[in-house]
Amino acid sequence: MAIFVNSDTKVVVQGITGKQGRFHTQQMLKYGTKIVAGVSPGKGGQEAEGVPVYDSVFAAAKEHQIDAGVIFIPAAFAKDAALEAIDAGLKLVVCITEHIPLHDAAEIMAFAKKRGTTIVGPNTFGIVSSGQCKIGIMPNQFFIPGPVGIVARSGTLSYEIVGNLSNANLGTSTVVGMGGDRIVGLNFIEVLAQFEQDPDTKVIVLVGEIGGSSEEEAAEYIKEHITKPVVAYIAGKSAPPGKRMGHAGAIIERGKGTYQGKIEALKSAGVHVATLPYEVPGIIKELQIL
Repeated sequence: MAIFVNSDTKVVVQGITGKQGRFHTQQMLKYGTKIVAGVSPGKGGQEAEGVPVYDSVFAAAKEHQIDAGVIFIPAAFAKDAALEAIDAGLKLVVCITEHIPLHDAAEIMAFAKKRGTTIVGPNTFGIVSSGQCKIGIMPNQFFIPGPVGIVARSGTLSYEIVGNLSNANLGTSTVVGMGGDRIVGLNFIEVLAQFEQDPDTKVIVLVGEIGGSSEEEAAEYIKEHITKPVVAYIAGKSAPPGKRMGHAGAIIERGKGTYQGKIEALKSAGVHVATLPYEVPGIIKELQIL
């Protein structure tokens, strides 16, 4: 099994004829993702990487069963793309786009909640159920099937940890990139709940960073609801207060969202905390649960 996406998930790519959309469509197809359609207004009737292109998600949905979509659309138009995908009935939308204005992101989340659509992102690397379906921009070679479920705010740190896991012969069940913006769709708690129910996930890795309170909230949830072992890595140990570090959401303000506060919350919930990313595989092996 896997969470959110699997080998049967049928995907539409919005912005498929753009440079990034076309490149990552090619990579997703190589991974085995079932991409059934692409969308690029004004280019309906064409093909991109062998995938039929339509003028709208509605037009694509008339011809194909579509379960999920991925957005490679510039920030100024990403809201319209997301609202169209939600309105067309997609149940999962992965928004790769970064720099989406806060009020646009808020509108997307409100409409998604109304329609029962799950949003991954924005500013996410995507989601991958290893060996089954990849929707996003992550490098194919590191994501091999295994028992470790990962939920993360950071893409590059996730790649590093997944790479270290694969070098240690530890694969992943599903890897979810929540996105680094202040307003995102899926959160730690929602993903943790899914991993807890997934029989193929034996251990959970949480990759967080300074800023906000999502890690502290996750710690409270873990303490009360998660029976599987959880390993965490938090980025931003040396970050100065008040300075944004990479992601819009990675900023310490008014003494909240500090590295130390997150570490203490996680440890109090029984989470095994790694000081450096390369320590994660060793901690998992020491648990002797696999």
